[in-house]
Amino acid sequence: MKNQQDRKVRVELGSIYFTADNHWYHSNILKYCNRPFDNVEQMNKTMIENWNSVVKPNDTVYHLGDFCWAKKVETVDALIKRLNGKIHLIIGNHDKKVVIKSDKFNSISERLEIKHSGMRIILDHYALRVWNASHYGSYQLFGHSHGGLKEYDNILQCDVGVDCWNFTPVSYEQIKEVMDKKDFIPINLRK
Repeated sequence: MKNQQDRKVRVELGSIYFTADNHWYHSNILKYCNRPFDNVEQMNKTMIENWNSVVKPNDTVYHLGDFCWAKKVETVDALIKRLNGKIHLIIGNHDKKVVIKSDKFNSISERLEIKHSGMRIILDHYALRVWNASHYGSYQLFGHSHGGLKEYDNILQCDVGVDCWNFTPVSYEQIKEVMDKKDFIPINLRK
């Protein structure tokens, strides 16, 4: 497995999904984000079931950071083995060394740019003000904010964190539906 920074990847076949901020095994996230679970075990179980209910074994999942709160790489590996799909991790601020030591991810990156169905998509743990080709209509997907950022109807970006999507990965088609409803106004970067 290779660590990659600012890579560009072309994706055309199969279903792709996006998610972020699962924080598996992180008991404090229950109170920090007011998650509707009695305990971390219930949260973990529900999110694994939700993930596997939509993601098939040959699908691709881009996880935009804060994957899990684990003390051992074996915990991370065991979790990944329970999840369907080929998982590409974009490193989040809570992805400690133990998470990025796992060789079960298909790739690990700081940021990733992909192309799917002709659309350029910039993947980052954090929301950006501008990104590559943002003024041409590319998408930017992010996590980190747990639904706490204001959504703008004229900017083609979306929080894919589990707190925004019923603790379930979101498909490209769902993202496209959200973006199609926006009244995109390009920012003129050359003023």
